[in-house]
Amino acid sequence: MDKPISNAEFEVMDVLWADSPLAASDVAGRVAKKTKWSAKTVKTLLARLVEKGALAHKSEGRRYLYRPLISRSEYATGETKTLADKLFGGRAAPLIAHLADSKGLAADDIKELESLLVELKRERD
Repeated sequence: MDKPISNAEFEVMDVLWADSPLAASDVAGRVAKKTKWSAKTVKTLLARLVEKGALAHKSEGRRYLYRPLISRSEYATGETKTLADKLFGGRAAPLIAHLADSKGLAADDIKELESLLVELKRERD
């Protein structure tokens, strides 16, 4: 997928990552709970996501069923890399330090990071 996903398109992807395949009307109903967008707006976003290669659709009777072609994890990896590259020279440590400094890390987050670091050190030894 070459083109980035906009914030609006992310709302549609979020619905489809949670449950798919879905018809456009189902996606619109779920997205409307947060956005108040019309079905036409959601259909436009679905079409853009298909064009970008983020979604696939197949015909079922008179409607299309949509499903993601990229996982939430794949998307998160790309977005995290973009953020780290843009703001921190591609380095993870300054990104995490920034989260810690801005109080973005709760005690549970710190415990998870400690466990992750222990695991990563074991794998590298």
